Amino acid sequence: MTERPTTVKCLVWDLDNTLWQGTLLDGDDVRITDEAKHVITELDRRGILQAVCSKNDHDLAWERLERLGVAEYFVLPHIGWGPKSESVRSIAERLNFAHGTMAFVDDTPAERAEVSYHLPEVRCYDAEQLSALLDLPEFSPVSATVDSRRRREMYQAGFRRDAEREAYKGPDDDFLRSLDLWMSIDRATEDELTRVEELTLRTSQMNATGVHYDDASLRRLMADLEHEVLVVTMGDRFGPHGAVGLVLLHRTAVAWHLKLLATSCRVVSFGAGAAILNWLVDQAAASGVHLIADFRATARNRMMEIAYRFAGFEDQPCECHEALTEAADGTPGVQRLHLVPGRRPAPATMRLDAVALTKAETPVSL
Repeated sequence: MTERPTTVKCLVWDLDNTLWQGTLLDGDDVRITDEAKHVITELDRRGILQAVCSKNDHDLAWERLERLGVAEYFVLPHIGWGPKSESVRSIAERLNFAHGTMAFVDDTPAERAEVSYHLPEVRCYDAEQLSALLDLPEFSPVSATVDSRRRREMYQAGFRRDAEREAYKGPDDDFLRSLDLWMSIDRATEDELTRVEELTLRTSQMNATGVHYDDASLRRLMADLEHEVLVVTMGDRFGPHGAVGLVLLHRTAVAWHLKLLATSCRVVSFGAGAAILNWLVDQAAASGVHLIADFRATARNRMMEIAYRFAGFEDQPCECHEALTEAADGTPGVQRLHLVPGRRPAPATMRLDAVALTKAETPVSL
């Protein structure tokens, strides 16, 4: 069976004779074909971000994109005269995307070769392939969720938030409080399964094991009374962040087994991972059980290991491990970290509304 290619998270467009027909600085009356416009709007609907990388006069080119009615679809435009590989690299860094999730389309073979040489993991496409892009598996996410359809808007709100953060002169905690942050942790519903599955696919840096749980696996866990499938959502005064986290938990009488914690890199700077872990530790302490967390090191999830260690998880033997009757999901290299929990305070920079996992089953609102 052929392995499905990594889904593209961002497509970077050249402009002249690629996104539009003609060369702007030659005085051409450049136009976007219906086909190109369809590709732009459909990729946006599928949750694939789009950016611009063009050797052009910035103000003139951006004005033309606005006049053609497509400027709103593009994040992080790089319009100037530097190497296109540097522009693509900068876009990936700003989005915090791995190069293997980036794509570049350009009509000029030399420009594609330059990007491929310096960024070999970035997939490059000839402008003549434009009509076929939507049928390629790397541009066809498994599903289009509510969050994926508004992903571009959430990133654009994030850039405005980041700009305000950079201009803020006070302490970081004061800025976070000024955002009116809120977090919700609740049990997944049938309607949210596609959003949950998408989180296990898209999240790599803040994914504790890198294990993908498909729809069928998640449904089995939801039907099991000993398991919790929890979805974390966030928002602030700039708007919703959408579904930003997933917790898969197996509860036994003596230990809770955290099989997977995954959070979006977009909310790392807001302390989302620490808030989730502290809430879970507090719930376990209230229930009088130990915590065991699965962790498997990958090429990109070092931050998740740091989050676990900072929360107090350690490599230490404990009799509570005997309560786990299942192997580490058949995945090699999985460590099982241990914590004897104590009560934890509510987050100081956000409002937390969370389902209670204690026997009383009383909702937690902090």
